[in-house]
Amino acid sequence: MSTMAVDDVAVAPVRVGFWTRDRKAGVVLLALGLLAAALFGTLATDQRARFTLSDDAEGAALSVHGTLGAILFGVLAVAAGAALLAGVVPKRWFTAVLAAGVVGFVASFLCWQVSDAPPGQNFMPMVNIVRGTFVLALPLIFGALAGVLCERSGVVNVAIEGQLLMGAFAGALFGTMTGNVWVGLVAAALGGAFISLLLAVFAIRYLVDQVVIGIVLNLLALGLTGFLYERLMQTDTQSYNQPPRFETWAIPVLEDIPVLGPALFRGNIFLYLGLILVLVIHLALFRTRWGLRTRAVGEHPTAADTLGVKVLAVRYRNVILAGLIAGIGGASYTLALYTFTKNMIGGKGFIALAALIFGRWSPTGALLAALFFGFADQLGTYLGAINSIIPSQFLAMLPYLATILAVAGLVGKVRAPAADGKPYVKG
Repeated sequence: MSTMAVDDVAVAPVRVGFWTRDRKAGVVLLALGLLAAALFGTLATDQRARFTLSDDAEGAALSVHGTLGAILFGVLAVAAGAALLAGVVPKRWFTAVLAAGVVGFVASFLCWQVSDAPPGQNFMPMVNIVRGTFVLALPLIFGALAGVLCERSGVVNVAIEGQLLMGAFAGALFGTMTGNVWVGLVAAALGGAFISLLLAVFAIRYLVDQVVIGIVLNLLALGLTGFLYERLMQTDTQSYNQPPRFETWAIPVLEDIPVLGPALFRGNIFLYLGLILVLVIHLALFRTRWGLRTRAVGEHPTAADTLGVKVLAVRYRNVILAGLIAGIGGASYTLALYTFTKNMIGGKGFIALAALIFGRWSPTGALLAALFFGFADQLGTYLGAINSIIPSQFLAMLPYLATILAVAGLVGKVRAPAADGKPYVKG
C-alpha cells in the first residue's frame, strides 16, 4: 500500500469574497460622505452653527461655519469610507473608523440644519439633546435587555411590546391606588412578568410557535389594558390614573460635568437602574456559571442537557426574569413622565427588538443601539422645533433602516443564538 506525504497533498486556497464587511461599510460611508459634502455643503448657509454646552443659546458653545463645517465633516466620512474600502484599516480599528464616518455624516447634516435655522434658533443645546436621548432610550434599554435574556436562552421574545405596556399600566394603576411609587414599581415588574409567564408556558411547555404567541400576547396586553383603562381610569382618573413620580437624584460633583453630567448623573431611578442592569447582565452573561449555562441552552440545548443543565428550567427562569425587567421599563413612562393612555408604548417594544438585533444579542450592544434610536427620536423633536424641512417620519424610519443594514452584514456578521426560536423536547 502506497502512502502519500503530507507535503504532496494539494491544499485548495481559501477563497475570500471581494465584498467583505470592511468594503461594504466603506462603500456606504463613501456614498454618504459624498452626499454630505456635496448636498449638505451646498444647502448650508454662511451663518454659524452653534452647539451650546448649556440648556440655551448663552454660555460656552462649539461654533462652526455652516458651509465649511458641512463640507469638512462630509470629507471626514469620505476618508473613513475610503480607508475601509481600500482595506488598510486593521480589524481592531474597524468599529472606531466606522463610528468616525457615521459621526462625520451626522455632524455634516447638523451643520446644515442648524446654520439654516431661523435667526435666534441657530443653536443646538447639547445638554437637552443628550438628556433627551437617554430619556427616550430608557424603555428601549429595558426592553432590549429583556430580549437578550430570552433569546440567549433560545426563546424569541416578540412580546416585549406587551410586557412594556402591561408594566406601564400596572405601575400607574397600583401606584395611584396606594399612593406609593415603590408599590407601583413592583406592580409594574409583576405585570411584565405576567406576560412573560404566559409566553414561557405556551412556548416552552406547549411548543406554540414563539413568534405567533408573542404577537398574540401583544394583542392581549393591548386589549386588556385598553378595556381596564376605559372602565377604570377614564371614569375616575383621580383614583386610578394619577400615579406618584420618582424624584430626580443628582450625584454631587459628577452632575457638574459639561453635557454628560446633567444627562447621566441627574436622573431618576430608571436611568441608574437601566445602566446598572446593562453592566450586571453583561458580566453575568459572559463571566458567570449562570451565563455559561444560559448561552449553552441558547446555542446547543441537547449538549447542555447531556452535561446536566436543566434546559427547560433555565428557559423558564430567564423568560420570567426578562418580563420583570421589561415591566420596569414600562414603568419608566407612568412613574416618571406621563399618566397611562391606551397603547402608550406605541411600537417601542418592536424598536427594542430592533435594538437587540442591531446590538448583536449583547447587553452593551443593545445599550448603544437603544441610545442611537433615542438620539434619532430626540433629533426629530429638535428639527421640528426649528421648523426643519426634513419630515419627522423620515427620522422615525432610522431604527428600522439601521436594523436592516445590520442584518445585511454592513457592521459584520449578525447571527442569532443557534437554538433561538427552536422548541426543545427532551428525548
